[in-house]
Amino acid sequence: MDLKKKVTVAGAGSWGTALAMVLADNGHDVRLWGNDVAQIEEINQTHMNEKYLPDIELPKVIVGYTDLAKALEQVDTVIIAVPTKAIREVVQKINAQAKQALTLVHVSKGIEPDSLLRISEIIEQERDAEKITDIVVLSGPSHAEEVSLRHPTTVTVSSKNMEAAAKVQDLFINQNFRVYTNPDIIGVEIGGALKNIIALAAGITDGLGYGDNAKAALMTRGLAEIARLGYVMGANLLTFSGLTGIGDLIVTCTSVHSRNWRAGNMLGKGHTLEEALDAMGMVVEGVRTTKAAYQLAEKYNVKMPITMALYGVLFENNNVQSAVDSLMSRDKKSEMDDLVDILQSAK
Repeated sequence: MDLKKKVTVAGAGSWGTALAMVLADNGHDVRLWGNDVAQIEEINQTHMNEKYLPDIELPKVIVGYTDLAKALEQVDTVIIAVPTKAIREVVQKINAQAKQALTLVHVSKGIEPDSLLRISEIIEQERDAEKITDIVVLSGPSHAEEVSLRHPTTVTVSSKNMEAAAKVQDLFINQNFRVYTNPDIIGVEIGGALKNIIALAAGITDGLGYGDNAKAALMTRGLAEIARLGYVMGANLLTFSGLTGIGDLIVTCTSVHSRNWRAGNMLGKGHTLEEALDAMGMVVEGVRTTKAAYQLAEKYNVKMPITMALYGVLFENNNVQSAVDSLMSRDKKSEMDDLVDILQSAK
């Protein structure tokens, strides 16, 4: 097989490794960078990453690196697959180590508390513009476990520079991994980040044993919250009816693969937040994003009752059952009021 491009994936967790497999399937020379020496040795010697993708054999064209400078040699595209809280540090390292201009593709889903920046905005703030020339986001309903099994998956790429997005589309697309483009980078990032909040809440309702009726209502009302906030921040409402809106919401709220759903499920069953996070063994982005969304709702004066209730559970030690009761006992209103609220928020 002829190798097409040299691509670096920064972050050797489940999602970074799964995306490295997609790139390898497309014939690219893939460098997978991480800090854990034992993990990188395992990838290179056994072609496995057991901690994050158990029993999945990796293509031999994937080579692990702990030296970022070497991993970046002769590369023109870098995929950043690290938690939101690590984005700044990784971008700073790329600035210091890269010798050439790069397109940077982030595949994380979160918003930074306090600064209230989306991930592309964090990268924009940190980047050396001579080193990182374009920023692209890849998002959508995509569990790493299923991507690694080459199950059909469809995602979206977006950027301020849609030529760069189209190049990333070409880099990834194949018969198992379909990639669309969408110019609405705000909506793509907001939808991907905020669905984790609703997935935490969905896990709670399942943990409480409330069944499908409650979860369907929660997801529908949750999408309204996402759309309200996203629209006032400049997103296109149509984006929330697409892959990075309702698509990602469905998969994250209904699958046992979802860390956010699993953490919420433990909360619903009476575990503490600390116990739930320890059990995951990986970052649960929805927790930090709940704090950021709470702050954004206050900043933009947007009604987000589910987010507010979950914030109380996560950060104010409010009782889970009481939080649900408070949502169900809210004042009666017309469902169409949400559409009016959204449209008025843009005025």
